[in-house]
Amino acid sequence: MRQDQRPSKAEPAAGTQPNRPIWEIVDNENLKRLPRHLRQFVVDQQYDKYTPIDHAVWRYVMRQNLSFLKDHAHEAYVDGLRRTGISVERIPSIFEMNEILARIGWACVTVDGFIPPAAFMEYQAYRVLVVAADMRQINHIEYTPAPDIIHEAAGHAPIIADPEYAEYLRRIGEIGARAISSRRDFELYQAIRHLSILKEMPDADPAEVENSERDVMERQQNLGTPSEMAKLSRLHWWTVEYGLIGDLNNPKIYGAGLLSSIGESANCLTDRVRKLPYGLDTAEYAFDITTQQPQLFVTPNFQHLIDVLEQFADTMALRTGGAEGLEKAVECNNVCTAVYSSGLQVTGRISKVLSGKDGQPAYLQLSGPSALAVDFKQLDGQGKDYHKDGFGSPVGKIRGASKPLERMTDSDLSSLGIRQGAKSWINFENGVVVDGHLDRILRHNGNIVLMTFTECRVQKDGMVLFQPSWGVYDMAVGENIVSVFCGAADQDAYEQVSLVPRERTIKQVYDDRTIALQGLYREIRNYREENRTDDAIIRVWETVRREHSDDWLAALEILELLLTRNIYPERTQAVREFLASKTSSQPELKKLIGDGLRLLETRAAA
Repeated sequence: MRQDQRPSKAEPAAGTQPNRPIWEIVDNENLKRLPRHLRQFVVDQQYDKYTPIDHAVWRYVMRQNLSFLKDHAHEAYVDGLRRTGISVERIPSIFEMNEILARIGWACVTVDGFIPPAAFMEYQAYRVLVVAADMRQINHIEYTPAPDIIHEAAGHAPIIADPEYAEYLRRIGEIGARAISSRRDFELYQAIRHLSILKEMPDADPAEVENSERDVMERQQNLGTPSEMAKLSRLHWWTVEYGLIGDLNNPKIYGAGLLSSIGESANCLTDRVRKLPYGLDTAEYAFDITTQQPQLFVTPNFQHLIDVLEQFADTMALRTGGAEGLEKAVECNNVCTAVYSSGLQVTGRISKVLSGKDGQPAYLQLSGPSALAVDFKQLDGQGKDYHKDGFGSPVGKIRGASKPLERMTDSDLSSLGIRQGAKSWINFENGVVVDGHLDRILRHNGNIVLMTFTECRVQKDGMVLFQPSWGVYDMAVGENIVSVFCGAADQDAYEQVSLVPRERTIKQVYDDRTIALQGLYREIRNYREENRTDDAIIRVWETVRREHSDDWLAALEILELLLTRNIYPERTQAVREFLASKTSSQPELKKLIGDGLRLLETRAAA
């Protein structure tokens, strides 16, 4: 059995795809805990679709990275490669990746290209890496604008072997999953995804690519005031993807985008790229996902990443709540959750917030399907089917009360004329008045979280907010709004689904000539792995030279075999001349071929 078909212990064979989802096959608690709204993004890796050229590209990038990064990456990366045992020789299967990541308390799933930022973040909160199943094409071997398995498996996986960094990755995912986004954020994400797909198409229309690039640029420049998600995505980009660490004047690499880009990893450490100290103001720097970065940020250590993240989180509606947090939710115009001080979580599209004379929230109005939850579990009978047309409720202090309504005992309520099973009247200091028959009081952990009225009228300063003919009135209880975050409290019960993008990544269709070239790459791999020295490699070389003179990587792999096994010296010189001619006629290949030759000569000499 060839190396690129070797089975791992967690799956039947690398080239097969079982019919069951991965969380039913792989014994990993992180995968089993994934909620339904995240599982929808998972796709089969289809390992057998990787071609021999794909494996050769993986091998070239990994060998080059190891050669360069052993001196220039943070020590956690090289140590992580050793600890996780990621293969240099071939693309790992998703089952092998899970076997590897389980050693450091993580897991992974394969997805189709870019997924929505909130979903991406939430996967990290569950300690699950999302791995783009696609493999970059050879013409994008140095840098790809689209996520691919090199980026995830060779970039992200090894560095998270460091416990402090892994905790940062989990925390930014946990916080990012609750960040409030905007409609413009999602439109920019869709534009970036479309552009990345176009750039990986072998026959993309240049005019369409140019139009897509212009669309991305215009959307980036017209985001308006950046949302929480936009700013947090920037912090994620400048750390997890493109972070440097250590001394400002002599930093090391730890960002996965740099670790997986053999072009940018070398360029980023030169004076051509500005190095700035990483801090809270880094969130003000936008990024362009389609090109190499003009500046990078250096953190002194991984703990500093966590410290800055906590500083940023302290500014988010997730932690501040109040009028400002609710205003962000209204502007967001997406499903959000407002958390009352009682612990009640109210989910829906927050469309209006009425204020009292002090400017503090007095009444929340949600439009469309709404739901009520506590501790992220939906309350019985309080789902979006019941509140299908929206939800409204007051918030604030009760006039004449010495303690918050949520903390009152039955005796406290009775002293204010509020009794279950009787006509009751609740007067808020902010002007909201609730007048109706109190049918039920719901408590949780000692707090009143919900009061249910019939024959109820709700008014504020003469404005009717609810009237008896509308039916039963469920009143949320809480003196303050302590938190506001994006998404539903109980996402599976609410069935909040981040839509899977309709546009799918393009799967390569190969012509007969390319299929023939793939066969030659397969023969080269077999020759290397079987440790052969016969003249079959000469036949392969002659076919490459005669029928595939536009290819360079096959010639480089042939030269490696000739040098390391010290065979057929006369053909060795011919292959060298072939590669030299390509660097002269195609300057864009000069660095790629030159780096490959230097690595071969170093290893041959050893």
